[in-house]
Amino acid sequence: MADTSPSKLAKELLAILDRDKGRLQRIDNYIRGEHDDPYMPPQADDEYRLLAKRAVSNWMPLLIGTPAQALYVDGFRPGGAEDGLPAAPSSKSPAWSHWQRSRMDARQAAVYRGALGFGHSFVLTEKTKKGTISKGLSAKRTAALYEDPANDDDPYAALTITAWPKGDTPGKARLFDKRLEYAVTFKSLGDLDSVRVGAKGKSHGATECPVTRFAAQVDLDGRTVGVVEPMMPLQNRINQTIFDLLVAQTYTSHEVRYATGMAPPLQMEWVDENGNVTTSPELAVDSRPKLDAAGNPVPAAINHNARRFLFAEDPDVRFGSLPAGPITPLIESVDMSIRHWAAISQTPPHHMLGQIANLSAEALLAAETALARKIAEFQSLFGESWERVFRIAAEMEGDTAGTEDFHGEVDWRDMESRSLAQAADALGKLADQLGIPKRGLWKRVPGVTQSEFEDWEQMAEDDDSTGLLANALIRATPSASSAPAAPVREAVAA
Repeated sequence: MADTSPSKLAKELLAILDRDKGRLQRIDNYIRGEHDDPYMPPQADDEYRLLAKRAVSNWMPLLIGTPAQALYVDGFRPGGAEDGLPAAPSSKSPAWSHWQRSRMDARQAAVYRGALGFGHSFVLTEKTKKGTISKGLSAKRTAALYEDPANDDDPYAALTITAWPKGDTPGKARLFDKRLEYAVTFKSLGDLDSVRVGAKGKSHGATECPVTRFAAQVDLDGRTVGVVEPMMPLQNRINQTIFDLLVAQTYTSHEVRYATGMAPPLQMEWVDENGNVTTSPELAVDSRPKLDAAGNPVPAAINHNARRFLFAEDPDVRFGSLPAGPITPLIESVDMSIRHWAAISQTPPHHMLGQIANLSAEALLAAETALARKIAEFQSLFGESWERVFRIAAEMEGDTAGTEDFHGEVDWRDMESRSLAQAADALGKLADQLGIPKRGLWKRVPGVTQSEFEDWEQMAEDDDSTGLLANALIRATPSASSAPAAPVREAVAA
């Protein structure tokens, strides 16, 4: 039987972080624009190195931000008690109260960006003085162990580093198993002999490890891959092409003028009567060419611009110019690399090239189909992870129904770009032609939030109650035709 003692688990998890440290750090560097240098000659000067620095065109944030900005959880639908189907979402449900308490409206984006960048991120659910909350954890600081990493949602152990070692101060970490939490200290990730685990663990309040993995993609071997690592070679290709473009633009994109058959003017210096160099015109008695360290004459700089005219007295002198080198092929190569990037990453080309002129609505929809499919895949993967977070939070809060709720679903906000007029026209046709209840289409209105939806329902119920009361009063009030006629009194003359 494998050793599952807290000390053994802590060492194994720290060893995983040490193993993946270099790979994750390289991914992080690429996200922040610290890419591999493009190829340049070994004897490259400072000008070359400056061009290489300016050649970096960081496309990685767009690669992460495009799908991440379309991922936004807007509600949670608990499973029905009778039929098991998801019930209507409510902003007053315990699950959504936990979400708001954790401030996940704003913090959920960091969880998605971490998972898309590194391949996975984590969410820790724990009890605090303010109640049960959840918070995101970085893949660079957190590792988890699974019996079957490809199919299991529940890790049997997880560790997250809360403080890195500094000098003689050891690092700190938190270790979680299925029941308890332990305090861990260590001197470095590679020094497993320095790992110390607290003797007594404290209960974290759940029957499962309270750390949930958010994976952008998991294969059958349990490996997680984000959107950044597969695109690194293509990012390097784009940087190399832009570097070559900058070099060509700097050195060959202008005409080079030349003159043959003439000696360049030399720099002169004054000498005094003793033959020493002087800077005082009063002491100068002669002049001579200035020499460099090797004893060669130093040519004078030629101050030439568009307003100056070159001439020479010697008839054998010839002037000419070399044509500029073309840079159009390099520009086309950059466009081709960006198109390859768009195809491989399933990013619409107009998101990267900015070319949206003369595109019909159908063409734009076709261009974004691949991106929509990728976003739908992420929603399916991340939605299952959020449902586990809600179940663990319910268990910590003593909500038995929520703990056993495997039919709940998260509601993803519709982030598709549509005008309100288009949406209203489509929803009106669905209601009139297909007979779909109008209230069932309210959630389809672009940009509507859960609170607004509940306000609409309450106002509709108030309007219905007012209408029912008015109808009841009308029915209870006799009409003028059915009321008995009033007696007519005739005036009697006195």
